[in-house]
This record gives sequence, C-alpha cells and structure tokens, in this order.
Amino acid sequence: MMRLTLLGTGAAGGMPLYGCDCHYCARAEHDPALSRAPCSALLEWQGKRLLIDGGLMDLHRRFVPGSLEGILLTHFHVDHVQGLFHLRWGRSAPIPVWCPNDSSGCADLLKHPGCLDFQPPLQHGQEWQLGELSITPLDLVHSRPTLGYVFRLGERRLAYLTDTLGLPEHSSRWLHAQPTLDAVVVDCSFPPGSQGRNHNTLEQVLELHDSLRPKQMILTHIGHDFHVWLQQHTLPNGVTAGWDNMVIKPEKETV
Repeated sequence: MMRLTLLGTGAAGGMPLYGCDCHYCARAEHDPALSRAPCSALLEWQGKRLLIDGGLMDLHRRFVPGSLEGILLTHFHVDHVQGLFHLRWGRSAPIPVWCPNDSSGCADLLKHPGCLDFQPPLQHGQEWQLGELSITPLDLVHSRPTLGYVFRLGERRLAYLTDTLGLPEHSSRWLHAQPTLDAVVVDCSFPPGSQGRNHNTLEQVLELHDSLRPKQMILTHIGHDFHVWLQQHTLPNGVTAGWDNMVIKPEKETV
C-alpha cells in the first residue's frame, strides 16, 4: 500500500498570515486544524518513509534518526528547505537527499550539508527506484529549477506537482501518455480571477483536471486569499482542497 500525508499545505506565508487580523487568520490562530504549514508531504509504502521537501522547522523532532529512507526536494526555495538547516548539524547516519539540478542551492546548504547526503541531481523523465517504489521526476514551471514527481507502486500512480505555474509541454505530454493517475496533488495558490505568479490559479488547475481526469485531485500550496475563498465557495466534483495532515490513499477514497 502507498499513502501520502500532506504535512503542510500552505504557501510561503502560511495561515495565519503574519500581521493579518482577518476573521480567518484569527480562527487559524486559535485552531491548529485551520492553519497551514509550509508545503510538504510524507510518502509511505511497505514500511518505508520518504519526506517530500524540508520546510517544516521541527523535522528533528518529527523524524528520529533512521526513520526516513531520505528526503526528496522539489526545489531550493527557503520555504521548502528551511528545516534542513537545523537538521544538518545532527549526528545521525547520512540522510540521502535527492533534488533538482540547481547548483546555487539555498545559502550554504550544498557547501556545508552536515549529515545530509546530497545525491546526483535528478533529471526530467528519468525513472529511478527506491526499493519497490518507482519515482519519475517531471520539470515544472517556477522561478528556479523545480521538479514534480510521479510515484508508482505496482499499478498505483500518484503525482505530486508543486511549485508550478502550469506545466511545461514535455511534462504535460509525459503525463498524458500514462495510465489514469489515481491521485494528483497540485499547486493551487490563488483564487479565481487572480493573476498567477509562479503558482497556479484555480482556473489553471481545473483545466489540468479536465485534461488529465485523475481519480482524485487535491490542491496544495494554498495562499491566504485562496484559503479565504475556499471558506465561501464549493469546488467542482473530483477536486478537493488539501489540509494539513490529510492522508491520501490511492487505493481508497481520501480520508
């Protein structure tokens, strides 16, 4: 069985948004279930665990040494790697880290990785194996080199696509050539009518949904204004707004 837990579903500013006194931020301040941490996830299969992105600041408490197969990075923006700066000073055995080809990294993380063991950069479309799990990186559209990932275990397929503004043509072609995806987790940072910048608006995500027709589509990297919009509107059938600690099981309905 393969399952994905969304550890964080927020855009860089998160929820509640610093300095905002709106009703929704006030609610999120007092109810952790309504807050949104930095966008990240945990993939589990056959007793193994893979962390996707390292933006959470308590990684050293969440994951004891030896509990992860490694860390898979979508890109090197701070909100996706900030937790690694603390983790690297640990005294654990080396932790494999897979990432896009971005030699500038983030600050001095690549130069002084500590216990983080950065592997050769991943390339678009080059499938690789982590035990029984197959992982295919796909180029995304962002302000620095960024990869989404399609995970396959047996006949089950799950795509994790953040951060991105639409999809490159070659990534779109690759996805359309595959069997129907059981689940797609996709960046949707802005509400309808917005001008997307480095991230999708809802209109763009709905176009992708209509094109790919996955069994489930779950939205992540949700910004403040889109979070507010979601409290007041209903999404179309087959599209769900993710929330922190949401569990996605490709074999079953989302729980």
